[in-house]
Amino acid sequence: MTGLPLNIDPQQILLHLFNFTILFGALYILLYKPVRDFMAKRTSYYADMDSKAEDALHEAEESKAAYEAKVQSFDEEARAERAKMNKEVAEQRERQLAQAKEDAEKIVSDARTEANREKDEIIASAQKEITEMVTDAMEKLTLEQSASDAFDQFLDAAEAN
Repeated sequence: MTGLPLNIDPQQILLHLFNFTILFGALYILLYKPVRDFMAKRTSYYADMDSKAEDALHEAEESKAAYEAKVQSFDEEARAERAKMNKEVAEQRERQLAQAKEDAEKIVSDARTEANREKDEIIASAQKEITEMVTDAMEKLTLEQSASDAFDQFLDAAEAN
């Protein structure tokens, strides 16, 4: 043993360095490389999951935007349809109101015509009755006058006798 101070043997140091290198290489191959590959796969897996999640989120946002656009479109169509229906209802109401006014005017006109006809009938009937009454009165007056004349003649004949 050639000695270095403090009992350090260079051959022992080299053997320890060689053993350390072999141990390091064996541990690198057996532990570090599989752990590094596992970590890389795991990182890749989670990165892929993150990418898929972002894609899904992006698709969901696009679907939401499309849905909101459709809802907006449906709302606009509903408003347009409601406005159209309101317009049709207003037109129908106006037509019915005009028809009701026409019917009312016809009813009033028919009632006036009927009233005028009845008035004319009543007037004609009254004129007929008045004529009959006047005729009866004239006949009675004529009879009374002829009776009065006959009486006067009787009285004149009685005085003459």
